[in-house]
Amino acid sequence: MKKEMTFEAAGAELDGILAEMADEGTPLDRSLALYARAAELIAFCDETLKKAQLTVEEIDAKFTGAPEAEE
Repeated sequence: MKKEMTFEAAGAELDGILAEMADEGTPLDRSLALYARAAELIAFCDETLKKAQLTVEEIDAKFTGAPEAEE
């Protein structure tokens, strides 16, 4: 069974990718593969943060009586 990615794990993987890409010895083809993976991770983190923001807005709305955020 494949474990689901977490925001924290994605961030840690991104840190490793950035370090490897910063290494002048990293070949171009490897850098391109790293860049593609980084783009996937950034998209995942962005979506995760958007979901978290909606959750916070829903919680706030519940306690302040404000209308809930629309998805």
